[in-house]
Amino acid sequence: MKRITVFCGSSFGTEEIYTVQASLLGKTLAKQNIELVYGGANVGLMGAVADGALNEGGKVIGVLPDFLRSKEIAHKGLTELILVESMHERKTKMNDLCDGVIALPGGFGTLEELFEMLTWAQLGLHKKPIAILNINGFYDSLLELLQTMTNKGLLKEANKNMVLVSDTIEDLLQKMKNYTPPTTGKWIEKPKL
Repeated sequence: MKRITVFCGSSFGTEEIYTVQASLLGKTLAKQNIELVYGGANVGLMGAVADGALNEGGKVIGVLPDFLRSKEIAHKGLTELILVESMHERKTKMNDLCDGVIALPGGFGTLEELFEMLTWAQLGLHKKPIAILNINGFYDSLLELLQTMTNKGLLKEANKNMVLVSDTIEDLLQKMKNYTPPTTGKWIEKPKL
């Protein structure tokens, strides 16, 4: 993996460990010569992951919709800042630039980005590893929901297993490097009565 996209909050959240781990992820990627692709902001966990990578001499590419630049949240110290027209174009560009995805804690935007990447993978549009750094159990409830979707016949086990999860950075990166995408189709057959 040469580049990893990180999706995360533009806020810091209530637990200091989110910021610490975001910064550490950026540093770890830089130390492993993996370039960081992210949303281009200087605020919240987004700023922390970028600063972590930059402080270790890493390459950081931000992808920011032009309308957010006017809100003065664009990070000024990036290796490269790519301006796009829309949020959808941002996700498409971030996908085009990366070899895998990691989600850190975040809100609606982080979940939307994560699930769009998962949907694209489920449909066979890419075969990249998609991972969650489950800091302090932040994503436990979401992982329970994915299991419920599977138990209720709305999500294949193979597709649920596309979500790589760990609470440590090194373990998560190792899972991403060893990832094999599912070979089964998305659709679940209706049970015969």
